[in-house]
Amino acid sequence: MNLVTARPEDAPALASIHAQAFDKPWDESDFEGVLEAQGVFGLLVQGEDPAGLLICRTVAGEAEILTVGVAGWARRRGIGQSLMTAAIDLARQGGADRMFLEVDVGNAAAVTLYERLGFERAGLRKAYYDRGVDGFADALVMRLDLTGGAH
Repeated sequence: MNLVTARPEDAPALASIHAQAFDKPWDESDFEGVLEAQGVFGLLVQGEDPAGLLICRTVAGEAEILTVGVAGWARRRGIGQSLMTAAIDLARQGGADRMFLEVDVGNAAAVTLYERLGFERAGLRKAYYDRGVDGFADALVMRLDLTGGAH
């Protein structure tokens, strides 16, 4: 697994992974724009084909995972955990005390991963994810204290 810093020029690979992971994926211009923003860092798992991505924003002592996704063919290989662990470390190094994320309440695998990494349930956003013809899904808000030991 080759985990690298994502750059705006990686937008095509990021958009490709995102399209495999989400019903309403970000496009290349979304990735270019967010990666150029202050306080944002991105991670990309490269290989023969791009396998995973994570975008995080840090501001005022807080980090927020904006999106994290793994290509369908690459799931259940530890890529999501590697991305999250790297992001937690980078956020700590950047001075963040807390990290937040939202996850679809129906995504049991992701919720389990986040809880294993030390995230706690902090709230619920009703009808947060637009599923198109399938309606809307609630998002679980999760929080991690970054001032403790390594995860």
